[in-house]
Amino acid sequence: MQIGIIGMGEMGRLYAHTFKRAGYAVCGTDVASRLKELEQMLKGSGIELLADGHAVARCSDLIIYAVEAERIGTVVKQYAASTKYGAVVCGQTSVKTPEIQAFEAYLPPEVPIVLCHSLHGPAFSTEGQNLILICHRADKQAYSKVKGIFNAFKSNIIEIADYRVHDQIMADTQAITHMGFESMGSAWKNAGFYPWDHPAYAAGIDNVKILITLRIFGYPSHVYAGLAILNPFARKQVRGYAQAVRELFRLMICENEKEFRRKIYEARDFVFRDEGKSLLFDEEIMTAFSLATPGRQYKANSHLSLLSMVYAWEQMKINPYDQLLCQTPPFRLRLGITEYLFRNEALLEETIRTALHDRSIRADDLEFHTAVHEWASLIAHGDMEGYKTQFEEAQSFFRERLPEGLRMSAEMIRRLGKSE
Repeated sequence: MQIGIIGMGEMGRLYAHTFKRAGYAVCGTDVASRLKELEQMLKGSGIELLADGHAVARCSDLIIYAVEAERIGTVVKQYAASTKYGAVVCGQTSVKTPEIQAFEAYLPPEVPIVLCHSLHGPAFSTEGQNLILICHRADKQAYSKVKGIFNAFKSNIIEIADYRVHDQIMADTQAITHMGFESMGSAWKNAGFYPWDHPAYAAGIDNVKILITLRIFGYPSHVYAGLAILNPFARKQVRGYAQAVRELFRLMICENEKEFRRKIYEARDFVFRDEGKSLLFDEEIMTAFSLATPGRQYKANSHLSLLSMVYAWEQMKINPYDQLLCQTPPFRLRLGITEYLFRNEALLEETIRTALHDRSIRADDLEFHTAVHEWASLIAHGDMEGYKTQFEEAQSFFRERLPEGLRMSAEMIRRLGKSE
């Protein structure tokens, strides 16, 4: 069994090394300009580096396209005709609609198609993580063969019948989640301060916000641009989140307490009505992961980003607990801290009072409100280059702390997972 990977970025290499350790013959390739660098990176691994996608497609029994979503059409068109007879083709992008469009347009009609999506980044081992498999166009024998190969990952395999269901779930678990943290990053960048230096971001919840924001900006912009802009279900949900932020912020600046509380409590009762569903994040763990200097003074926070997320879920009639089957680490952490806020009556009351009556936090909330609508506009207009530019501007602002943020967030994710 020869496995070939077209696209040897971080996830492509993670796949290649995992398959190789399981005993499979593995080859791969990338753009010509990266081949020398990859040759050094793969030296001694036993993974064969080939000249181009034609060479990989001609010799492989399972061909995995592991390229950016925005490039999937171009790459498949280039190499599809070289697909080995009898091979199964697999796509590994985070958004499946453009992947399927490319496969159906360019692959020979007899080629079986199975889709996969590892719900974690390249910094994590595949073992124990969630892996989605979708049998799009394959008989039982071909699909069973692919599933057996992916058992080498020791992941939790989640089988989904339709790629559109995948993209709909990912619109919430990825697109809105990432946009929320990206908006925090843009807001802090535009305000000109680092949140770990500010007393309003000193609580355990804020440590999670900060570290996941740094984690997201620690990866290339194309990782997030493609899944936000190319996912056909994302725009509606992004628009719903932006509308939720607008409505709550308007009530805050008008200090309309009655209506604000009504919306927050109705959202709480919709999302958190089932006491049997709970993540129960450990406050001690959240507090331990801080970038701030010890002894920083605490100041109450309005948590507009979290209030708006729960209100948006209620308005769109989304139960986020139903999506934990296809969770990503940022989504799980975001749900965990919103749960922690909404199930803690004293903290929720402090948050509501701060949102309505502490005018010293309004400038920060205005920055967040503005950033959300900037991101929503870029996504609504399909502005891939504008999205990347805005992402990279915030990324540059946080650059010095990104490696530390990636390291600490990975450990926090592991520890919070073990604490349940």
